[in-house]
Amino acid sequence: MDMPISLFVEIPDTLHQSLATFLDTRPEWDQDRVFSAAISLFLLQNRLPEQGSDRQAARIYLDSLFGCSNAD
Repeated sequence: MDMPISLFVEIPDTLHQSLATFLDTRPEWDQDRVFSAAISLFLLQNRLPEQGSDRQAARIYLDSLFGCSNAD
């Protein structure tokens, strides 16, 4: 099972406003789900060729995208 950790990040105000608007119109999403999906997709798209497949990042991305729990 993945253990969550807390992050403190600063993002531009316009990005924060866009995130708030997105979350206000989609009650099934929360900030944690958005960040998990965004970070895992970024890692999948920007992995180094020698890293090969990153099944964990793919799983987290798909679980976040479809609203599934990360529990094993």
